[in-house]
Amino acid sequence: MRSDPLAPLVDIIIPTYNRAHLIAGAIRAALEQSWWNNRVTVIDDASTDATEVAVRPFLSDARFNYIRLSGNLGTANAKNAGLLLTDGEAVTFHDSDDIPHRDKVLHQVRALTAQDIGADECLNWRLAGKEAGQRLEVSAVLTHHELVLPDGRRVKIRRDISLLDDVFPNLQMGARVPGEWTHINSGLFCTDVFRRLGGFEDCIEEDREFRNRLILNGEIIWIVPELLLTKIETPDSLTQSAVSDYDSARRKADRQLVWKKVEAWRQSGTVNPVPVDIPNLGVSFVSCPDLLLRRDIPTVPDTSAQVDSILSSRSAAQVAAQ
Repeated sequence: MRSDPLAPLVDIIIPTYNRAHLIAGAIRAALEQSWWNNRVTVIDDASTDATEVAVRPFLSDARFNYIRLSGNLGTANAKNAGLLLTDGEAVTFHDSDDIPHRDKVLHQVRALTAQDIGADECLNWRLAGKEAGQRLEVSAVLTHHELVLPDGRRVKIRRDISLLDDVFPNLQMGARVPGEWTHINSGLFCTDVFRRLGGFEDCIEEDREFRNRLILNGEIIWIVPELLLTKIETPDSLTQSAVSDYDSARRKADRQLVWKKVEAWRQSGTVNPVPVDIPNLGVSFVSCPDLLLRRDIPTVPDTSAQVDSILSSRSAAQVAAQ
């Protein structure tokens, strides 16, 4: 339960891997958000560069926690680790190469905590498991964003209809870049969403799959029609790398996984939760162990036991010794 429904504690989780040259800017932008009740957690996915050195100037901030994983888990499970080891009433993820507007989280919190949203009777709410006239609680707040491509082009992502590209591809003509969609990764999510739907699927398309799970299970999604985030794609960005770019074999296989879930939804009307399963979860350093708190989300037994082990240590030295 929220201690104050109008002032949720927001966890800003920054998963990162070998971005020592960018991580300080991402942390600063998160700590300088105008929403006052937040906490910033960097999940270092076992970087091999100077990331640990780059975060040192922030270790004295009581709102900041640096968690270094003992082994590389990949983006999806680094996010899942961040979910498991925090417990704020709301969660947002910022990539290390994102530039969020200072008021991004503030705008999102205001929408997430709105108390006067009703299910308008002119819409078919039964398709989303709701009844016309009932009061609605927002589950996720997305924003429009600007994309800076490696060739220098700047593209404003404003096509809200592209949220449905995996369900109704016939509606998606006219996009300026392939796969253009309102960005899910930097959305603000009520923690209850993860309790209901689980964490991220361990695949390259984890944000896309989670977006679909929200929509297809009838969660209420609010979109702020302002450019509150700039995403910068560089040649070493996840979507540009040889392994995970949009034409790679791995990404095509993961996209098939996502699409199969949509096909299953057409038959059953729901998409199953995804329990968090991180076989090799471990941490090698935590800067502020007192901020390690467990979120209540579906988790497989082995991973749950690993989280219990991590949380049982309440000093940086003890956690580092694991």
